[in-house]
Amino acid sequence: MTTTLPDETLLLDDTACLRAAARFVREHDSAALLPLLLPGIDGPDLRALAGHCRFAHAGLLLFPPDADGLRTQLAACGLAVDTPSHPSVVVRERLARRHRRDPAELDVQILRPHVLGSAGERRAVEVFALAVPPHSDLEPIAAYERTRRHEAHLAFEIEHPEPLALRGLCAILARHGARPDGGGYNPHEDGTVLYFTLPDAACDYERLELYARGDHRDTLAAHLDRPRLDVRQPAETLLHLLTGAWTTQALAAFARLGLPDVMAPRTACRTEDLARLTGTHPRSLVVLLRYLAMVGAVAQDPGPDDEEGGFRLTELGALLRADAPGSMRPLALMYGGPFYRSFGGLDHAVRTGRPAFDHLFGENHFDHFARDPELAALFDRSMAASSRMFEPLPDHPVITAAAQAPATVVDVAGGTGELLGRILTAHPRLSGVLLERPHAVEAARRLLDAAGCGVRCDYRAGDFADVPPGGDVYVLSRVLHDWDDDRCREILRHCVRAMPAHADLLVVERLLPVDGAPSLATAWDLHMLCNVGGRERRADHYARLFADAGLRLVDHRPLPLDAHVLHARRAGAPDPAAGRS
Repeated sequence: MTTTLPDETLLLDDTACLRAAARFVREHDSAALLPLLLPGIDGPDLRALAGHCRFAHAGLLLFPPDADGLRTQLAACGLAVDTPSHPSVVVRERLARRHRRDPAELDVQILRPHVLGSAGERRAVEVFALAVPPHSDLEPIAAYERTRRHEAHLAFEIEHPEPLALRGLCAILARHGARPDGGGYNPHEDGTVLYFTLPDAACDYERLELYARGDHRDTLAAHLDRPRLDVRQPAETLLHLLTGAWTTQALAAFARLGLPDVMAPRTACRTEDLARLTGTHPRSLVVLLRYLAMVGAVAQDPGPDDEEGGFRLTELGALLRADAPGSMRPLALMYGGPFYRSFGGLDHAVRTGRPAFDHLFGENHFDHFARDPELAALFDRSMAASSRMFEPLPDHPVITAAAQAPATVVDVAGGTGELLGRILTAHPRLSGVLLERPHAVEAARRLLDAAGCGVRCDYRAGDFADVPPGGDVYVLSRVLHDWDDDRCREILRHCVRAMPAHADLLVVERLLPVDGAPSLATAWDLHMLCNVGGRERRADHYARLFADAGLRLVDHRPLPLDAHVLHARRAGAPDPAAGRS
């Protein structure tokens, strides 16, 4: 049976669309929907999808004038008006790309008022709401989206989203004509969505969403990449890959020239003004800015009568401002500077197994940076620039358990104290000890004093052999990937010797995926080979290193930026669930 929505005039009415979506959710179930969405599916494929997925909601995009207007629409459709909302990362980004707007201008909220299915199943209508006041410059977006209904979809939630099962379900959908159509990870609700188009669907919803709780960005990366590789010819794909180095240098030049610091996200600047402010050649600057617009660091506003328009900063480009919270400018300068040069000798590293950095600079990168105070400071700032991966760590069960009573966190090779500062700020009863090189200790002291937690921290200048004893929680963040297995065992044994029997060890690293999925860890594995002689590893590899040092891996959890935190304890120590001794 084909289910129809209201006629064209009613499609322009948000309330009518919302009422139709709620009715659709009430009337349909998973078993009946899948053959409608994927005509011809049967047998094992149908059973696999039906066994792993349940119909969860129908989604649509609304454009109320304000929050009160949205509540009125919900009430008119018999839906709860007090349904909580949170930002919708995925739809905001899709709208921004489709309409060439800065995502910061699009405050898209998501809410899911509950609807009961025909047999009493708990489902929802997923409402994306972008407030469009009368006469707002967002009205053209609303008119376009109302007629095309790009965000209207039906969603199935995966019951047990294991990575291999998730990939298998995607493969089944592809076999039956579903095509990847975007997706994303929403950190506000820790959920991953994968969108598909359904060109042959026997109902008026032509998009399907698979929703998996948790962070599945390895699978998401493969999902997002597939249409690009399907559409391009091999030669075009290769050209895009070969010119990746140009992107690195374009972003590095953008940062070095100070362009992000003189641009604004909402007001476009004329090229002549930007050239004057940065001391650059206007025509050459246009060439750079056009390229940066292509990669999303800036946006170009059209000028009158086909004249060159102005350029404004995007949310991505703003990360390269020197004064931005969590600025990634030091990373751009590092990856566009010394590490960029070292990649020119990658073939040497592959032939010999020795870092290209040592070959080109005549010494290892730690010694090289130590002899150049400015470069050493840039390296430390570049490490701190990836501090987004640390955001969930203060809430890790090991940290929160330690914080119930006065306890000490020891950050081994803790850089400038970015991670330790987050932990101490979140938990006033904790104290800290930071072990680092002398120049880094002084930088950490300044940072922690500025954060207001320096009085609860001691500082030790030294090497791994100087790990302070007596701590309750030990942290090794992005340390082990710098070294080969033998050196890692040595570092871990230094930690074990210092750790009391009850102490926990948290190791922050990127983990190589077990299924070969695209991952930042795979890219960093090449970076470590080329620059420091270290490596990224899988979780089971770390478990073996822990065991060799007298530790056991308790668990590991995902962090932002494709990182993970691995929790280890002394072999034979009580299970952490039994409480701290």
